[in-house]
Amino acid sequence: LTGKTVVLVDDVIYKGRTIRAALNAVREYGRPEVIRLAVLVDRGHRELPIHPDFTGKKLPTASEEKVKVYFSEMDGKDAVELVKDLD
Repeated sequence: LTGKTVVLVDDVIYKGRTIRAALNAVREYGRPEVIRLAVLVDRGHRELPIHPDFTGKKLPTASEEKVKVYFSEMDGKDAVELVKDLD
């Protein structure tokens, strides 16, 4: 990946830990020229200084809420739902 442009894609960005792990994994394969981040839903509450370059929807949430994303290929529908976390 050295010298290439890499685009990481995630369905929902929350605290940023998943993206941080992906960045670490990408660097094991070389040093890209640039890494961009595209997310479907940005729900805020970041613990790490990671900001998407491309965002489908900013969705303010409370920490006790969850965002569920459905894709027709896997779930039979395309949808985003905001639900209360009952755990």
